[in-house]
Amino acid sequence: MYIIVGLGNPGRQYENTRHNIGFDAVDRLAKKAGIGLTEKKHGAVVGKGLIAGQKCILAKPQTYMNLSGQSVRQLLDFYKVDETAELIVISDDVSLAVGQLRIRKKGSAGGHNGLKDIIAHLGHDTFLRVRMGVGEKPAGYDLADYVLGHFSKEERTAMDDAAERAAEAVEVILTRGADAAMNEFNQKM
Repeated sequence: MYIIVGLGNPGRQYENTRHNIGFDAVDRLAKKAGIGLTEKKHGAVVGKGLIAGQKCILAKPQTYMNLSGQSVRQLLDFYKVDETAELIVISDDVSLAVGQLRIRKKGSAGGHNGLKDIIAHLGHDTFLRVRMGVGEKPAGYDLADYVLGHFSKEERTAMDDAAERAAEAVEVILTRGADAAMNEFNQKM
């Protein structure tokens, strides 16, 4: 069984922001697989079902981004999956161009507070992640204001495509493994 977590912030004011692109990707996966995200437990909105023939739990933590690790820890403790191989976290990344994907099996938080909290709650940084580029913040912008800001129309189109590709990348991870997904999706834009 896999736990697939999309990072974001709950609430209407955060919908369609750069920081919520992980939620968007999980919504895309849920729609493609016909999984309803209807249950509220473990500090998240969750749904269960099959994706690419694999049992999966989809989760959108409701703990706010900076406390994402609390929800992830609760999910892992309850479902008892191998967190180094069966946890997939989807998040935004300001180090990548808008729409670019980068899949990793381990690594630092790269300044991302949601990933930082997950690493703190796990006690290690070895878990699968699909990072979605939202573009570098412009000079003079506050990082928090930037990631909580909305996409331009052109960026939104690119991010909708990226959310679709992120969903495809997760399916490749589930069927052919992380290395195959990295080879296919870790390309410069």
